[in-house]
Amino acid sequence: AGAVTLRALVRALPGSSSVALFCHSYGSVVCGVAARSLPSRVTDIAVAGSPGMRAERVADLGGRARIWATRDADDWIEDVPNLEFGALGHGVDPVSPAFGARLLSAAGATGHTGYFVPGTASLANFARVGVGDLAAVSCPPGRGTGCGQPAPSPGHRTL
Repeated sequence: AGAVTLRALVRALPGSSSVALFCHSYGSVVCGVAARSLPSRVTDIAVAGSPGMRAERVADLGGRARIWATRDADDWIEDVPNLEFGALGHGVDPVSPAFGARLLSAAGATGHTGYFVPGTASLANFARVGVGDLAAVSCPPGRGTGCGQPAPSPGHRTL
């Protein structure tokens, strides 16, 4: 029901400006289900503290939106098993390399509810994604630069 409502809301937005969706926790499940049939004006979907998006990889979400993911190191959602068995579970962890999302830094965020706190890298990154300043997005620690690109899948080698 939530995905149907989200799609209807996006379709009802006036004008033709691009839309970025920011989805937290189980809201990211709703965004994942909705992603398969969102209007093309949705350019970006960013998930934070996600238990999964009901997909095994970004390509399963369909659409043309860039998929972004972040999770801070002490978010309890990391302990939720990422699996899907029939109608149970929510799929692969969106921050895992196998999923293939573009990763955002969550530096300064604490716990499951800290992603939108002023001064955190996650909030700054959400703003950058929202205004289309993708080159300014900061990467998670150890990721270097270029986090605007999809994460390499396991076994991926750059030649």
